[in-house]
Amino acid sequence: MKNNRLKFLSILAAAALFTGCGALNESSSSSESKPAATTSESTEAASETTEAAAESQTAEAVGAPEKTDINIGYLNSTAHLLAFVAQEEGYFKEEGLNATLTQFSSAAELINGIESDKLDVAFIGSVPTLTFQSQGHEVSIFGGAMTNGHGYVIKSEFTDKDEAGVEVLKGRNVASVKNSVQDAELQILLKNADIEIGEGDDKVNIVYFDSQKDAYAALLNSSIDAASVYSPYASLAKSQGYKVVYYCAHEEALKNQPCCRQVAKTAALSDRPNTYIALERAFIKAYHFTQTDRDKTIKDVKKYIDIDENFIDTEVYGGYSVSSPDPDKKGTLTLKDTIIDLGYTNDYDIEPHYNTEIYKKALDSIIAEGTDDIYKSLEDHFNEFE
Repeated sequence: MKNNRLKFLSILAAAALFTGCGALNESSSSSESKPAATTSESTEAASETTEAAAESQTAEAVGAPEKTDINIGYLNSTAHLLAFVAQEEGYFKEEGLNATLTQFSSAAELINGIESDKLDVAFIGSVPTLTFQSQGHEVSIFGGAMTNGHGYVIKSEFTDKDEAGVEVLKGRNVASVKNSVQDAELQILLKNADIEIGEGDDKVNIVYFDSQKDAYAALLNSSIDAASVYSPYASLAKSQGYKVVYYCAHEEALKNQPCCRQVAKTAALSDRPNTYIALERAFIKAYHFTQTDRDKTIKDVKKYIDIDENFIDTEVYGGYSVSSPDPDKKGTLTLKDTIIDLGYTNDYDIEPHYNTEIYKKALDSIIAEGTDDIYKSLEDHFNEFE
């Protein structure tokens, strides 16, 4: 497979918005004669009326949430910080939502939660989401969560340095998670390096586990030499003496790979669009907060991912990942083609299962309320990569 097919589109980390404000002029019932308005005054009044009407239309287009009690599923990862920050900073409440956040162990559990209506939205890896869709599950992607943020770690007895590359995995038993971004990325790098999968001194033996937590815990077994990781397991591993085999953000073939996505029932997005627009507005506000208040963001994340704050800082702000609400459709479509080539799934029509209108309406409505560079950059990225 050619490397240019394996590169993924970038997620930018900034944004800004345009403001439209103004109020309709009050009419007067007084019979007193008044001076005629000048041309300048008339033009200004007309402009204010137009802006006010546009703002009113935006508010009307969004509407009140059809459902206010929202259940959100996430994994044990700093990657899902948009939900943590939105909850702790009160953005869900601002949007008229009462959100409950629940941690799950795997993508399969999250999909089951959505399909059983126990969850309204879940942060799920892009690879499992794509494979579930290809198998007929009626779920749709409508926003983003994280780009990059994963890799592999290995016991220090097999290498004395970090980022030695996949060659150090030869002859090793590697714990991973089937139907995951981590597994797909490893297979890409092994294929590029002409390293076969299987048992033998020149091969890499992949041992599959049901969850990332289980795969990482398997490092305690003498039979497992290395393991997949996603944020924040890489930082935890380094603190425990393991070495990083690679960070996906530093691999040319894996840069800017759309990892976790926001996923919901396809029908729910159609039946309750205002609810999901409100939800997306909260996530967009949370993203803005992460770009302006680093210290408080770290404290918000720690309430849900209880690890050392220095690890959170490294995972969130260390350059290994970006947590953005942008759907990044083009990047995800590229990933879809890649996993089809890897044999993860058969091709299918993704269009009915990729809703970018929710995000667009949410972002547009926020842009109508104010302006700064962070929101503007989100708008620019969406327009380029939708």
